[in-house]
Amino acid sequence: MASVASSYPSKFFDFDQKSLLISALSIAFNPLFWNTVARQEYHNKVLTRLVNGNSRLGCYALAVTIFSLGIFRDVLYERALRAQPSHPLLLGPYIPYIAYALIAGGNVLVLTSMWALGVTGTYLGDYFGILMKDRVTSFPFNITDAPMYYGSTMSFLGTALLYGKPAGILLTVEVLFVYMIALRFEDPFTAKIYAKRAEEERAGKKKA
Repeated sequence: MASVASSYPSKFFDFDQKSLLISALSIAFNPLFWNTVARQEYHNKVLTRLVNGNSRLGCYALAVTIFSLGIFRDVLYERALRAQPSHPLLLGPYIPYIAYALIAGGNVLVLTSMWALGVTGTYLGDYFGILMKDRVTSFPFNITDAPMYYGSTMSFLGTALLYGKPAGILLTVEVLFVYMIALRFEDPFTAKIYAKRAEEERAGKKKA
């Protein structure tokens, strides 16, 4: 009985595939990268200095880098799924409909949030001193404070179901986990940035 139980996970997960580990590492790396670089920019203006003091250009450079890393992560994820075994329950006739619905819904959340925030709002412009005038409360931010993260997670899950791969669900759990950790660092820090601006504006009004 014990041998059957121990062999069950290996039937639907092939942990010997290096592509699975590489995908997992890329998923963990991306939020760590952009949070580290953004904080270095905020404290030391690293990227702004690299582009001759143009903070907006530095933000665009970071945006291109983050976007490219995201594409690369998705390619690695798909490659990892192709090398993993499928599960019969994930190959049912209705699973593709659920998968496409998740992917479509996830893309809607991601794209509409990018549209609402713009390039600098999406790609950490506030760390460069490029602050938004007001907090965005329109769709999809009236549904969740982190539509891009939840939308991305939905797309990962939809892709896992589309391929019928339990390993994809496992990696999706990792995606959600690293995003939740990222939010625990990002939200308080962003709030601190805007609180500092509000304090400076109040101080300016008092002097006037």
